[in-house]
Amino acid sequence: MAEETQHPDDERLSEEEDLERVSSAARLFDVRRVIGGLFVVYGVIVTLLGLFDGQSQIDKAQGVRINLWMGLGMLGLGLFMLVWLRLNPPKTPDLSRDSAADAGPEASAEN
Repeated sequence: MAEETQHPDDERLSEEEDLERVSSAARLFDVRRVIGGLFVVYGVIVTLLGLFDGQSQIDKAQGVRINLWMGLGMLGLGLFMLVWLRLNPPKTPDLSRDSAADAGPEASAEN
């Protein structure tokens, strides 16, 4: 039977693939993306409702177009979160320290 030998390049490729998976998961589940997206969607809905409010609804709110103002506020907050995510993306976690700590002192002696 032929034995499979692992080359150092194979180990690096495997570590890079793990790093890419963790990095993409961190970007996908960043709370700024979720909060920003929800606030933008709800902000658009509430803003549209506020634009088409009837006079009776405006009178209920003592003359204030509350749906319009709250919708614009929600839209602004959502856009702020998405711009913040774009300008300051999540950092890629460093897996090399974690794998060296898990491997024990032998791994640190090899480096």
